Amino acid sequence: MKSEYKILYIEGDGVGCEITPVMISTLKAAVRKAYDNPPALVFEEVLAGEKAEKLTGESLPSVTLEKIKESGIAIKGPLMTPVGKGKRSLNVALRQELDLYVCQRPVRYFNGVPSPVKHPENVDMVVFRENTEDIYAGIEWPAQSDETEKVIRFLHDEMGVNKIRFPKTSAIGIKPVSREGSRRLIKAAVDYAIEDGRKTVTLVHKGNIMKFTEGGFRSWGYELVKDEYGAVEKDGKVYIPRPDGDILVNDCICDAFLQNILLKPEAYSVVATLNLNGDYVSDALAAQVGGIGISPGANINYETGRAVFEATHGVAPDIAGKDIVNPLSLVLSGEMLLRYIGLREAADLVISAVEKTIAAKTVTRDLYNLLDDRSGARCLGTKAFGEELVRNL
Repeated sequence: MKSEYKILYIEGDGVGCEITPVMISTLKAAVRKAYDNPPALVFEEVLAGEKAEKLTGESLPSVTLEKIKESGIAIKGPLMTPVGKGKRSLNVALRQELDLYVCQRPVRYFNGVPSPVKHPENVDMVVFRENTEDIYAGIEWPAQSDETEKVIRFLHDEMGVNKIRFPKTSAIGIKPVSREGSRRLIKAAVDYAIEDGRKTVTLVHKGNIMKFTEGGFRSWGYELVKDEYGAVEKDGKVYIPRPDGDILVNDCICDAFLQNILLKPEAYSVVATLNLNGDYVSDALAAQVGGIGISPGANINYETGRAVFEATHGVAPDIAGKDIVNPLSLVLSGEMLLRYIGLREAADLVISAVEKTIAAKTVTRDLYNLLDDRSGARCLGTKAFGEELVRNL
């Protein structure tokens, strides 16, 4: 254990300025409580988003990227993403500029959280979503543009493509999926399963239709586990042999997987998937255990060690400044951060505090409004909820 850990933070847009102080105070208190000679958590703000735009004229200053590269560890609140026009997503820019190829989303249930499914406690998965390819590296041209007409003409004249039904009004998009990108993502998922004692790794894809991109992801995954982990086939299934019990490696088409997580979520543990599938899957799973407002996430490069932890929800402008937003997405992302840097005991305390607080029906407005039985429940504001978390450490 080091005597000091430097953690960079981006406050975030919208509700970011409300949830970030709760995250910082909870993490600091957990570290003080967990150790006799606690290390110092030193939080340093770096700028991105609207705050950066106002202060520097840039939404993602180069100094922010350089500091994260140097420090290696950061956590951020939500950043505004334009839809359909405007600047590219800052979230995507951070992931691509820092090559944070894993979007890691653990999904688990806390007793007492309202859920739309009968047995949310059966959901316990960690999603590894590829973060730098697929649609995040997609190339698009708008309908009826000169560029689109040129691409369609090339596809028709040079490649013999005749499947574009309405070429005059079609927009065109291309998505790259590579062997290297797929293998490193799947390797991270398998390594996590080994380290965390999990017994299933599922490759989720749409390879029945996109046979060379999504299908390639599936094939490269099986190739990887045979090449690097000595996986073997038994009775038509693929297993990685381990002294503490073999790990099953299987795959599932994405639409079937979205059905299966409702019908038999206990069948899945670690999930590796491409970018777009991972977006759908992780948000659908979050809904089963209480919503994206309490879902943590991290963007990690396991080769360089760099990691940016983040709230997985949006900036929520409709409730910003009202002291009602749920801070748990960012707090639990902070718990992931503590675990990542080796402060596991402090991370365990954060989980225990969240469990204790929710079990006592002490919640923020989003969860309070969903409770079927509000007897004994308390609806707290963002700041007061954070103080309750610290007390329950």
